[in-house]
Amino acid sequence: MTKFNPNKHHRRSIRHKGYDYSQLGLYFITTNCQNNIYRFGDVENEEMKLNEYGKIAHEEWIKLADRFPNFELDTFQIMPNHMHGIISLTNINPVVGAGFTPALSNNNFNNRATAINGTGFTPAISLNQNDLRATARVAPTATATIGDIICAYKSLVANACLDIYKSKNEQMGKFWQRDYYDIIIRNEQSYLQISNYIENNPKNWKKDKFYRK
Repeated sequence: MTKFNPNKHHRRSIRHKGYDYSQLGLYFITTNCQNNIYRFGDVENEEMKLNEYGKIAHEEWIKLADRFPNFELDTFQIMPNHMHGIISLTNINPVVGAGFTPALSNNNFNNRATAINGTGFTPAISLNQNDLRATARVAPTATATIGDIICAYKSLVANACLDIYKSKNEQMGKFWQRDYYDIIIRNEQSYLQISNYIENNPKNWKKDKFYRK
């Protein structure tokens, strides 16, 4: 395991400086389990098989659309030790002064609201590691930012899973890694690459950077 290097690993947000994460658009999110432990199940025959904790992670992601009025479901995957999701922030609850809108079609690229039970990062779409931003959690507000949504999701999943661990008289330990990674999706080509990448992850699990034997 890589040792902590204070010159490289900063305990702070490294989001896109000055960017308003409550603005309309599509965002590619990845959040990992602590130490990349397989919490949610495993991939069998190129398909993700969710265990009881994985089902919670799946269901709580879907419920976010009911919790946050400016959140719309899009493609997502629950993986053994992490999850990927595309978040669509809409204008249901607009913020005065929010002026940026990414280059999206009027139907948000056909509203690809696809819940997929599968996989993780592979080199399939050649994402630049410099595009991954570790983003700090923030407290929920009236108009949800990406940070609000991910903070709520991680808390809901961890608390529900903790109840199961307690019922079994087992210790859960720290559930999630600190923060998460985001990519701002700025055009349709990027959206299609990322959504296809998420959907095809189960087939490429053994090549995945988070794969553990």
